Amino acid sequence: MAILQPRMKNPVFIVPEALQALQALGAAVEKGGVPHRTLELVHLRASQINGCSLCVDMHARSAKKSGETDERLFALAAWREAPYFTDAERAALALTEVVTRLADGADPVPDEIWDEVSRHYDEPALAALIIAIANVNLWNRLNITTRQVAGSVFR
Repeated sequence: MAILQPRMKNPVFIVPEALQALQALGAAVEKGGVPHRTLELVHLRASQINGCSLCVDMHARSAKKSGETDERLFALAAWREAPYFTDAERAALALTEVVTRLADGADPVPDEIWDEVSRHYDEPALAALIIAIANVNLWNRLNITTRQVAGSVFR
């Protein structure tokens, strides 16, 4: 097995103001009214879709430390068919998937998904959820582009 090496240090360590900004964004999201457990699922699901091994590893471990169950973590990629998720979590996960895959459809965020997520989250929480999805996608892109290695959280 080849030893994986990053292409470079994570860009946020080269541009430290970016790290501070992304950390501040994450802290603001945590205060936005979305349950922490839901945010962990959102971060993990977007990272699974994007194939960001560092983030999948980190968010699965973080979710586990926060009390997430093995059943829910194991079934997250198949959340539609698994009985472990609430309707609000399902709505958040559906939004996560379409926002992460914006270019995959003619109607990137269908009204049915928007209407369902809006039933479960008030406007401040919905804003926080959208920012959380955008933020994890940004982290995924930084890590994937520079081939950051799973288990090495921020070399």
